[in-house]
Amino acid sequence: MDTFKNILVAVDFNDTIGELMGYAESIAEKFGSKIWVVHVAEPSPEFTGYEVGPQYIRDVKADEFREEHRQLQAISKLFVDQNIESEALLIQGSTVQTIIEEVKKLNADLLIVGTHKHGFLFNILSENVSLELLKKAEVPFLAIPIEEEK
Repeated sequence: MDTFKNILVAVDFNDTIGELMGYAESIAEKFGSKIWVVHVAEPSPEFTGYEVGPQYIRDVKADEFREEHRQLQAISKLFVDQNIESEALLIQGSTVQTIIEEVKKLNADLLIVGTHKHGFLFNILSENVSLELLKKAEVPFLAIPIEEEK
């Protein structure tokens, strides 16, 4: 593969997003790529088999999702040069599976994610999203080490 037409950057609001976007922007600039900024939000209880809660709870969740989507759009505008095509997507679902599905839907040629430095015990006991994506992604994968803010 000699070009990257679509770059998917999977962001978590805990990441140092500017760092991830810097890598994406420099690659996009070189190859004339489009950048897709994707954040996976927790699934709605209605989709996971729970009882539908009171309307006010659903309204609060909808407001949270709208705010997260606004943040993603702002990130895209703030960190990506205006000459580079970019789009922000907020999607509900299971993180790893949803990102893999979006890679396919968007015909992404490159997946960029941040990786957190945790201790050995933490890595054994928790789902490591970056590691799972690395195993399941069928496109080139760029993992950027993220320094934890203190």
